[in-house]
Amino acid sequence: MYTGIDHVQIAAPKGSENTCREFFSEILGMREIPKPENLRKRGGVWFQCGAHELHVGVQDPFKPAVKAHPAFSVDNIDKPKERLREFDINIIDGEPLEGADRFYIHDPFGNRLEFLQRH
Repeated sequence: MYTGIDHVQIAAPKGSENTCREFFSEILGMREIPKPENLRKRGGVWFQCGAHELHVGVQDPFKPAVKAHPAFSVDNIDKPKERLREFDINIIDGEPLEGADRFYIHDPFGNRLEFLQRH
């Protein structure tokens, strides 16, 4: 019945599309993908993340997700850590998880993001 997750959506404040592009494309290295024409008027930005999509939608009033979060699967946990440190982004070590290495950050809007490498 279920075949996987098509996309995950997180929220950002109104008018933050350029900050989203800077953070998710330039810092994290995700490729921006076009939103369908009929959804563009809502604002926000979409990104490709491996076989899945990350949708950053505008929420007004905005409140960051500090517990709920996407977890990005990576093949080398040290690469995103090094990249994030270049931009002085605070890295938060996660509780140990058997069979995986992981850490958290907060995006420019305070949303929690996890990075995870399974062994």
